[in-house]
Amino acid sequence: MKTLEDPTNLKEILDRLAKVTLDSKRVWGTMTPQEMLCHLADSCECAFGRGAVTPTDSAFKRATLKFIALQLPIKWPQGIKTRPAFDQKREGTRPTNFEIDKARVIHLVKQLAEVKDVPQTIQHPIFGSLSTPEWKRWGYLHADHHLRQFSL
Repeated sequence: MKTLEDPTNLKEILDRLAKVTLDSKRVWGTMTPQEMLCHLADSCECAFGRGAVTPTDSAFKRATLKFIALQLPIKWPQGIKTRPAFDQKREGTRPTNFEIDKARVIHLVKQLAEVKDVPQTIQHPIFGSLSTPEWKRWGYLHADHHLRQFSL
């Protein structure tokens, strides 16, 4: 399974992020390339306990979704609505300068790859509590999902 913990997988994601331009063409969804970069950065921030995150639904649903999303060898589906805190058209970080926004997400992906211990008290908004390896698996899959959104 691919994870940001593996240097080869990390390099893959960083190389793909480096290819994002203002003109990258969206295959699905409504995010612009710059909004996608801000979305990924905001999402990485939640692994460090920054931002108000409250898990949704029941513990059973969180555990089921976590298993499906992180363990099964399937691509994440298109069209899943994000939480308002991670939606750049709502409460998420608004794009400012493209290069600064891109540098921010690259820095945060590297930081997530290097983190040694994510406290169990930090909650993912959909999956609830994640172990450090699960955060790194999620980080890879989430970035991959949105980079595929732009054919990268």
